[in-house]
Amino acid sequence: MEKQIPPASTGSGRSAQADDAAGHLRPLESRTRDMDVLDALADMIAKAGLKVGDRLPSELVLAQRLAVGRSTIREALKSWQSLGLVTKRTGSGSYLAADVSPGSFHIPLTIKLEGESLLRTHQVRRALEVAVTREAACNATDAQRAEIRARYEHLMAVFHSGEHWYAADHAFHRAIYDASSNPLFGEVIQQVQSAFHRIYTEPFGTTAIGAASLALHGALCDAICDGDAERAVEQINIILDETEKDVRRILATGVLDAGRPK
Repeated sequence: MEKQIPPASTGSGRSAQADDAAGHLRPLESRTRDMDVLDALADMIAKAGLKVGDRLPSELVLAQRLAVGRSTIREALKSWQSLGLVTKRTGSGSYLAADVSPGSFHIPLTIKLEGESLLRTHQVRRALEVAVTREAACNATDAQRAEIRARYEHLMAVFHSGEHWYAADHAFHRAIYDASSNPLFGEVIQQVQSAFHRIYTEPFGTTAIGAASLALHGALCDAICDGDAERAVEQINIILDETEKDVRRILATGVLDAGRPK
C-alpha cells in the first residue's frame, strides 16, 4: 500500500522545517546545473531528515541557496514530480511524496533515486512493450519486418564497434512500435521514458545498463519477423528482465557487473 501524504499545514512549523532544510544547501560551484541541482536536493533531504509529506524549501530559497536561477530549480522539481518523488500543491509549495532516505543502502542517495525511478518507469514500460511487441508480430508488413531486421543489424554493428549504442537501440524498438499499426504505442512509451530523460540517455553515468540483454535482441527480431507473437512476447519479457536485474544489482551493491553480448 502506498504511503499517504498528510494534508498540508499552514502553521509556522512546516515553514521553519523547510527553512532549516535549506540551511544544508551551499552555492553550486559547477554550472552544469541539471544533475548538480538534483544531487544537492537529494543531499539536503538526507541531511535534514525530511520524510514523506514534509514540505521542501520554496523555489526562491532553493535558488538563492544554490546560486542558480529559479527556472533551474523549477525544472529539477518538475522532473522529480513526474517520477512521483515530489508533489506540488498550488499556493503551498512542493512536498516530498516518496521516502528517499538512505536507510541501509551503502550507495550514494542519487544512485538510489535513479534506480528506483528507473524501476518505476520500467514497470510501466513493460506492460506497453508486451502489447506493442505482440501487435508488431501479428501486423508487421514485409517492408516493416525488413526495417526491423536492418535496425537490429545496425544496433549490433554499433555496439560491437564500441560506440554509444542507446540511440541505435531506440531506433530498433521504434521500428517495432511502427510495425504495431498503432502509432500511439511509440508515443506513449517515449513519454514514459522521457519522464527521467537522463536515465535513458546514460543510466548511472554508464552505457552498461541493458548491455547484457543485447544478445537477446536477435531472438526478438526473429520472432517478430516470423510472425510468432507468443515467442516475441516471451523474448521482450526476458530482455526487460535482464535490464531490471542490472538496476537491482546496483541498488543492492552499488556495483554494475553487466555482461556483454557474445
